[in-house]
Amino acid sequence: MAEWEYQHLYLPRGTSRGAARRLLTDHAEYGHWELARLRLSADGSRRVVLRRKVIRVVRTA
Repeated sequence: MAEWEYQHLYLPRGTSRGAARRLLTDHAEYGHWELARLRLSADGSRRVVLRRKVIRVVRTA
């Protein structure tokens, strides 16, 4: 079973679509995050949930 860690981001309503895309692209490229959920509110703000798989190293004898 995969284990995930989550990061929650809040983007205020003044954030342009291009700026939001750049921010999420940077998180994906450099932090290995993937988009789990994006909620666009009626006022234009965005709530983003990113996730990435937790890799556990198993020690061998």
